[in-house]
Amino acid sequence: MTNKTYKQDQLAHATEDDNTPMAGGGVTRRDMMRTLLAGSIVMSAGGLLTATGTAFAQTPRRGGKIKIATQSSSTADTLDPAKSAHSTDYTRVNMFYNGLTTLDEKLAPQMVLAEAMSSSDATLWTITLRKGVLFHDGQPLTPADVVFSLLRHKDPATASKVKVIADQFESIKATGPNEVQIQLKSPDADLPVVLATAQFLIIKNGTTTFTTANGTGAFKCQEFVPGVRTVGVRNEHYWKSGRPYLDEVTLFGIPDEAARVNALLSGDVQWINEVNPRSTKRIDSAAGYNVLETKSGLYTDLVIRQDVAPGNSADFTMGMKYLMDREEIKSAAFRGFAVLGNDQPIDPTNRFYFAGLPQRPYDPEKAKFHLKKAGVLGTTIPLVASVAATGSVDIALLMQQSAQKIGLKLDVKRMPADGYWSNYWMKSPVGFGNINPRPSADILFTQFFKSDATWNESGWKNAQFDQLLLAARGETDTAKRAKMYVDMQTLVHDKGGIGIPVFITNLEGISRKIKGIQRIPLGAFMNYTCAEYIWLEA
Repeated sequence: MTNKTYKQDQLAHATEDDNTPMAGGGVTRRDMMRTLLAGSIVMSAGGLLTATGTAFAQTPRRGGKIKIATQSSSTADTLDPAKSAHSTDYTRVNMFYNGLTTLDEKLAPQMVLAEAMSSSDATLWTITLRKGVLFHDGQPLTPADVVFSLLRHKDPATASKVKVIADQFESIKATGPNEVQIQLKSPDADLPVVLATAQFLIIKNGTTTFTTANGTGAFKCQEFVPGVRTVGVRNEHYWKSGRPYLDEVTLFGIPDEAARVNALLSGDVQWINEVNPRSTKRIDSAAGYNVLETKSGLYTDLVIRQDVAPGNSADFTMGMKYLMDREEIKSAAFRGFAVLGNDQPIDPTNRFYFAGLPQRPYDPEKAKFHLKKAGVLGTTIPLVASVAATGSVDIALLMQQSAQKIGLKLDVKRMPADGYWSNYWMKSPVGFGNINPRPSADILFTQFFKSDATWNESGWKNAQFDQLLLAARGETDTAKRAKMYVDMQTLVHDKGGIGIPVFITNLEGISRKIKGIQRIPLGAFMNYTCAEYIWLEA
């Protein structure tokens, strides 16, 4: 396979259609992916999020401070990227550290600390590091920093949130003064995407304590008090010329959504996430504020454990899927801020989404047929829900009404948000999960559907699916890989233990003074990287 090199102006801002020419002309998204799989990519890090839209049209203004309020904070808050576990952590670590790569608004990989990545077989990858990058302590970035940062995820003592992904690293070593080689156990054509994950941000070689942050990022850590707040100030020696624009960013959590909205509209903060659809009119009607909508792969799913009754009956699982009135769920639970789902975890923003899968309808009669075969009509089934799983209480109540009409009693158990994920998620025979978007189909399938995955919500095991997963990961022909993902989505739709009624639109509240915003379908705050790119209007 011949290595090729493409410039960033040919790669950035691909359209959702694989065959549509991208900005710069002539090169399609499919061409870009084939190039990625066939060889190296060279991109300028400074171009991310500035080549189109508002960020390009306006001249950034230097100076100013902003405050960001997220939906969560606790004494477990961390400055260790490996342990980052939620939106507050992700936003924090992206202020202080850089990754080898990052993802643009079309989830295409862009180079950051890596100047180039190349591979001829998707198994042995060569990374050329960017020169002139300094840590906050003034020391230069070296291959040893990259080797240390990546290998620590394989050590159980690190307690990395991405250990299951890092286990694919066979070896990582410095092969030159500015070069690192990663040998994988098996081919992974998505490695540049994988390395954009927040946990894989690069730290200083030998770092063992994280009371402060010593990264290469756009901001230096001025203050960090777990569960209270984080303050970052501009890194005057940042390697990206002119960045960041802001002088200071303060980050903290306000768990109550109403209090978060009040803080925004009173001017105490300038950006919030996790806005309830019921709050959108209030924000949009307030002078100086907007609701930022971003379609994404976020979903709340009905989880039916396949290893215990009643979910060990395939008819029970199928019957429950037919009980979901998806249009009503979209309207009532999410006020229209959602896209219809079809019990397949890959959403329409993903390039591997299978649009040809026939939509599963709301069909009480089919539900009754399957539930009768399962022997549960006339019985009472507990259905566990919580506000912790966005919209799940509303979904549960709608399903309860539908079930009552066909002779099944669903007893909705409303559990508190505190402790829901440790005490009820994946432990209730029938309940709900809430899955954040993942940067690639492979990561999503590996973490939540592989038979031995820690987060295999329904305990579903399918040997054919597992085989397809491994084959697709190493397939460098995009068309062949896409066909495998079609088969995998079909398997989950037909036989899996989850029901996905909708994909939830990400809603954020934001001051109109903030400029340079781009919508990235992976998470809030521009996939948690906003601090580096935004500025305040005068």
